[in-house]
Amino acid sequence: MANPAIEKIRKKISPIEIFHLLEDRPYVFFLDSALTDAKQGRFSFLGCDPFLVFKSKGAAITLERPGGKNETFTANPFAVLKDIFKQYGRKALPRALPFTSGGVGYFSYDMKGFVENLRDSAVDDLGVPDCIMGFYDTAIVYDNLKHKTYIAGGNRLAEFKNILSTGISRRDNLSDVPAARLRSNFSKPGYFKVIKKAKKYIKKGDIYQVNLSQRFEADIDIKPSRLYSRLRTISPAPFAAYLGFGDVAILSSSPERFLFKKGRYIETRPIKGTRPRGVTKDGDEALSRELSLSAKDNAEHIMIVDLERNDLGRICDYGTVKLNRPAAIEKFSNVIHMVSTVSGRLKKDATPIDCLMASFPGGSITGAPKVRAMEIIEELEGVKRSVYTGAVGYISFDGNMDTSVVIRTLIAKGKRVYFSVGGGIVADSDPEAEYAETIDKAAGIMKALGICTPGRKFGKEAVWQL
Repeated sequence: MANPAIEKIRKKISPIEIFHLLEDRPYVFFLDSALTDAKQGRFSFLGCDPFLVFKSKGAAITLERPGGKNETFTANPFAVLKDIFKQYGRKALPRALPFTSGGVGYFSYDMKGFVENLRDSAVDDLGVPDCIMGFYDTAIVYDNLKHKTYIAGGNRLAEFKNILSTGISRRDNLSDVPAARLRSNFSKPGYFKVIKKAKKYIKKGDIYQVNLSQRFEADIDIKPSRLYSRLRTISPAPFAAYLGFGDVAILSSSPERFLFKKGRYIETRPIKGTRPRGVTKDGDEALSRELSLSAKDNAEHIMIVDLERNDLGRICDYGTVKLNRPAAIEKFSNVIHMVSTVSGRLKKDATPIDCLMASFPGGSITGAPKVRAMEIIEELEGVKRSVYTGAVGYISFDGNMDTSVVIRTLIAKGKRVYFSVGGGIVADSDPEAEYAETIDKAAGIMKALGICTPGRKFGKEAVWQL
């Protein structure tokens, strides 16, 4: 594929305004960064109308092209994607924008079976594709640091310039919405019960820790794109995203980078350790210190960092994997997290798909040892995770990529949304505290759904067991 032309747009227009101009077009994507520093969250990316769409469910593959020229067959989805990127690959441009053309989409957690040999026992009640990736030859890039907009493309450059010149479709009314009514796949005592089962596995020596989640669902009477506008305002995040992919939409406010690749440099930023934000500045600082000094949280964090170092070691040159920024305390809109940065130098021929397969799914949302933890998750959670704890992001045709861990994320299908929240269970986990942590993590989504507002407290009247 030829290198795209890049043109700066003089018109002052924000990423959310661009999103509203594109939101109803086929396979729209919005990789929506909230600037945290010059290296993380600097750029946002938008696009629509891909020239090719890849979908998979298990080993069943569909390739969709404009005009209804579809192709279906059976294969390993990771292998097919690797071939597609090889077909359209091109050399990186010096000083180019991070993403100008390539694939954007999601990899569901349930693709783990193509990475490890795992028993398949949980119920797939959502039925959404395991992977959808659109391939785009034109992208809009917004620099959140310099407040500049660029279009990168070939033959469609003029078309996208025309879209941006049509004016702003609307500005969002972010006033309160009717409170959604949540249902969980666990009652509170039921969640305590699976935590106790997990602790028995830990006591037996099967695992050191496991990430367990509960899944909520709610009926909504709001367009997913408008709900996303509320979510990004209430809970901004460096790896937020919206994917409007036909029958399913992904609305994410993820704080966690999964894999970033630029040339032979690769980085992951695992999160493990959480506190709610304080009501006051002093309270915020006290909770940050409490997290930083917590022996339990630090032990959990070290386990996951070691796991991530091991995963990167599979694809990196010997001796190059290092811990750059250990156990940093970072504040987000609703929670405080402990975050580390692990990086390495990739082996010469390692592709983005090789990197995904070496590390997928992320250790921070599975446990240690990873394979046994995933077996226990399958047993105790009961339903398939689907997109939750998979990955969302881009893989550029020049071989670079940036993906997030799918947490703090809504899956919209029809008039219903689903989201899961979890936490790491270790030997000394307190079930009450672990349950409370899941609610803390869900606060941003609950606010977007009209549940956690100053006049509405989350409690037993707002949620019940399915």
